[in-house]
Amino acid sequence: MLTISGLTYRVGGRHGRMLFNETSAQIPEGSKIGLVGRNGIGKSTLLDLIRGRLAPDDGDIFLPRDYRIGFLAQEAPSGSGTPIATVLAADRERTRLLADLDNNPAPERIAEIEARLDTIGARSAPGRAARILAGLGLDAAMQERALSHLSGGWRMRVALAAVLFAEPDLLLLDEPTNHLDLEAALWLERFLRRYRHSFVLVSHDRQLLNAATTTTLHLANGKLTSYSGGFDQFLRTRREAMARQAVMAKRQQQERERLEGFINRFRAKASKARQAQSRMRALEKLEPVAMMTDQAAPVLRLPQPVAPNPPLLSMEKVSTGYDPEKPILSRLDLRLDPDDRIALLGRNGNGKTTFARLLAGRLQAFSGQMTRSSKVTCGFFAQHQIEDMHPAQSAYDHLQALLPDTPPEQVRTRLGTFGFGQDKALLPIGQLSGGERARLNLALVTYNAPSLLILDEPTNHLDMETREALVTAIEEYAGAVVLVSHDWHLVELVADRLWLVENGTVRPFEDDLEAYRKRLLERDEPEPERGVAPSPGDARKAARRDAAERRREAEPLRRKSREAEAAASRLAAEQQALDETLAAPNAFGGRGDALTNALKRRAELARLIEEAEAAWLAAETALEEMFVEARQ
Repeated sequence: MLTISGLTYRVGGRHGRMLFNETSAQIPEGSKIGLVGRNGIGKSTLLDLIRGRLAPDDGDIFLPRDYRIGFLAQEAPSGSGTPIATVLAADRERTRLLADLDNNPAPERIAEIEARLDTIGARSAPGRAARILAGLGLDAAMQERALSHLSGGWRMRVALAAVLFAEPDLLLLDEPTNHLDLEAALWLERFLRRYRHSFVLVSHDRQLLNAATTTTLHLANGKLTSYSGGFDQFLRTRREAMARQAVMAKRQQQERERLEGFINRFRAKASKARQAQSRMRALEKLEPVAMMTDQAAPVLRLPQPVAPNPPLLSMEKVSTGYDPEKPILSRLDLRLDPDDRIALLGRNGNGKTTFARLLAGRLQAFSGQMTRSSKVTCGFFAQHQIEDMHPAQSAYDHLQALLPDTPPEQVRTRLGTFGFGQDKALLPIGQLSGGERARLNLALVTYNAPSLLILDEPTNHLDMETREALVTAIEEYAGAVVLVSHDWHLVELVADRLWLVENGTVRPFEDDLEAYRKRLLERDEPEPERGVAPSPGDARKAARRDAAERRREAEPLRRKSREAEAAASRLAAEQQALDETLAAPNAFGGRGDALTNALKRRAELARLIEEAEAAWLAAETALEEMFVEARQ
């Protein structure tokens, strides 16, 4: 178990900004934690404190002896080594044992090494490493290519594969999907659901948090608060708590006004002086309710284009790419209209970026007929544009360079529609956060109110609130949008149509995103280990026997899970009803004993729900482990 006790930490030394103020939390073994909070609140700092890179100003972080921590570093691996070799080297014990074996040890030492290699599954390690890399999008050829020949994004996938392969006791992941596509993000989601040890996940990917985590740790105002369930359940619970606090604060204000009224009326009367003094003491003891507060949500407003007549563009038997002799995409028969909202699906390397460049007019058609409206203008958002910004120049400098004839106050007003107030608009780019630079990039690519907006991974570095603001901005935007994103939540909310980039072409995907998700899961089920293949009949019989045996073994756990889940649901319903009663005005008619009993029952229900949820989680974890082992 990881225990955080009384943690205090300031940025910038003793008198710097307080990030953690005597906060505490516990992370039991096997926990699947989503760490959430506003950008800049201290989530990455907490990971650095846990792994010992930073030291707390006060308080303690307790870890079990020999506890292995794995951290996804933000620096991509490099050099002449290959991805497969880099991932295998992440298992340090296996690497050390194999090195010992190469040094011609004594026969008894050889036996010890071989036994240990068998225990840790070292012989199957290359296959497991290759499957992890493949799940993250690196095919067999890429796995054997030198790291120096891969882009930074692909090398970051190798870094992620290495930390997953090592299977630490506690896995610390800070925005692991930033360099992934939709398909690789889904693979990671499934991997984390099956992970046998603990992990803490910092992510703004709502789908990943909901699917992979079972506990949400919220960081706000220097405190860590634990909530049962994924991100959506955390939001519901927090909203309910805020509503209850609002009711309590209102009641307290009414009581304060009543006491103040009595004091003001009777303080001068000798017959009432004693009672007035008593009310004054009661008023002094009336502690204000500590309200949960959320910062104001950011606002994004895209400049509105004058939409051309449909279609914006159309294609008939078009082919394109970078070499006319070897087109990347062909047989393109598609049409794009002014109000379209289209998401491109398909694995990295299938040609999504190539197709986006064709739509933007940055690539020409090699063959076929492509018709483009003369009035169509395109804004193209890509991650490399953020990296190409001038760090010494401000947001105002960047936008003013694109609008040289626009009055300064209008340039500042435009920046304001992307969340840049006077203080941020004039700061050097090098002092802005990743999310602020992403918002600036959106302002720059839409400076001329384009009628077609192509967004390639626009949510990297954006926090939850800004992602929701982007959804609203796209909904209000009058032009067409083509989206490439690993963010399932964004795609679900924004896209009206799906186009699949696969097998050298682009075609409409006639089903919905959930169907595409199931298609990927079915296609990516792990293949059996290599070996002597049994006959089809024998294999089917063995599979049926194994499945039946697993069902028998799993039934007691399933029964415990169902019972615990039902108990938690029943208790939660009672708790909700009791909370509604407590929140109702004059619910107990001044009967203090009834209110006391209700509060005691409320505390008891909270404890019983926690116990039921823990029992449910233990049963579900055991089931997951059982079936993960069965697949391995």
